[in-house]
Amino acid sequence: MDDDLLDVLIVGAGISGIGAAAHLKRLCPDRRWAIVEARDRLGGTWDLFRYPGVRSDSDMHTLGYSFRPWTGDKAIAEGPTILRYLEETAREEGIDRQIRYRHRMKRAEWSSADACWTVEIERPDAAAQVVRTRFLMMCGGYYDYDAGYLPDYPGRERFHGPLVHPQQWSDAIEYVGKRVVVIGSGATAVTLVPALAEKAAHVTMLQRSPTYMVTRPAVDPFETRLRRLLGARAAHAATRWKNVLLGQYFFRLCRARPSRVKKTLIDLVRQQLQPGFDVDTHFTPRYNPWEQRLCLVPDGDFFAAIRAGTVDVVTGEIDTFTETGIRLKDGKTLEADLVVSATGLVMKVMKGVELLVDGHRVTPSESVSYKGAMFAGVPNFVSVFGYTNASWTLKADLVARWVCRILNHMKRTGARVCMPPAVDPAMPKLPWVDFSSGYFQRALDELPRQGPARPWKLNQNYLVDILALRFGRVDDGVMRFA
Repeated sequence: MDDDLLDVLIVGAGISGIGAAAHLKRLCPDRRWAIVEARDRLGGTWDLFRYPGVRSDSDMHTLGYSFRPWTGDKAIAEGPTILRYLEETAREEGIDRQIRYRHRMKRAEWSSADACWTVEIERPDAAAQVVRTRFLMMCGGYYDYDAGYLPDYPGRERFHGPLVHPQQWSDAIEYVGKRVVVIGSGATAVTLVPALAEKAAHVTMLQRSPTYMVTRPAVDPFETRLRRLLGARAAHAATRWKNVLLGQYFFRLCRARPSRVKKTLIDLVRQQLQPGFDVDTHFTPRYNPWEQRLCLVPDGDFFAAIRAGTVDVVTGEIDTFTETGIRLKDGKTLEADLVVSATGLVMKVMKGVELLVDGHRVTPSESVSYKGAMFAGVPNFVSVFGYTNASWTLKADLVARWVCRILNHMKRTGARVCMPPAVDPAMPKLPWVDFSSGYFQRALDELPRQGPARPWKLNQNYLVDILALRFGRVDDGVMRFA
């Protein structure tokens, strides 16, 4: 084997990349691999986001790795705690020593003659580098780390105070004793608002339309009881499966009985607010449950802040920014010293990397997903994308283990190449995900496609994916090995 040829190059040292490396070490111990990471530190999302109150938007028993159980007390954990968990995992697994920081992948070209990828890496403090690898795993997430989505607000230049996006939050932003308006109603806004309200003079959440919110205890009482009875490891395993099964059941119930679930969710919100609160206006979404991601409210902190009077919720559309705040189209004015635009992410499929196969450019929007992990006609290449209706790590874990199965099958059979074949041009090409969140809709024309049936269908079902990726045949009659 060439001394400079890797077996696997992992792009990204966040939750997916660290997990992929750990599985490779355990299941493919003889492979040579490395991780390239564009930033200065590992952690991905959990190192990038620094805004007040940042926390997980799903339970840590499923967001944590299958091979390293989450042992923290809180099931809904704060960002710094999650980052420490990732750092400890990388250190204990010996992964941190194989991460090449400040290495940004810009271009990758596959050569069928050489059966390998040639990857161009940019480094800010050194000359560009070329890395050759037999297999390429994209584990860099799905959004642009450089900037979040910031609408072109009318009159924004008139506003005298700071206008910031949570993705660019820094310690220099002052909010203590200030009037703060948070624009948005998703997971980031619902996290930020109660955290800011602890020190701000007042916080207003301005939303164009409401989002479904579900209160959950930050500490899972089921897991707490089981720990006393069975010990930490057994309690974690049982709680993980409890959460997986309940999550799948609830998602299916939302699709089967949307009106019933909608009423239940809104009634639960009504119970947490003071009598007379206008729940119909501020907490009744226009869409059905799980057409967008539900927002978790740990211990009801968001609703407690509303009851305490430190937080207001306003539903309306922005007419213009003014010198001292925001004027809405209904004429109402919101005074503000600081405006936080929690308006979502900018999706960046495959991190914007230029991908070529034998000189032909791969266009993501023309690609068809295979088992939610590879693409038709693209050899020895996997892109990790988690679930929209469950924890990201559930899918990332399955894909990483599946890649190890593929690599071991190739070693046994002497194959150097694995590739899903080109699809029948007559096969219907469907949107990659059935999800109406704004950041998906804005990028819909740039996303890959899926087919109507397996293996081209992108499942949003962990149990189905376990059968396909963990126990299904690697050589399934569709994948081509050569």
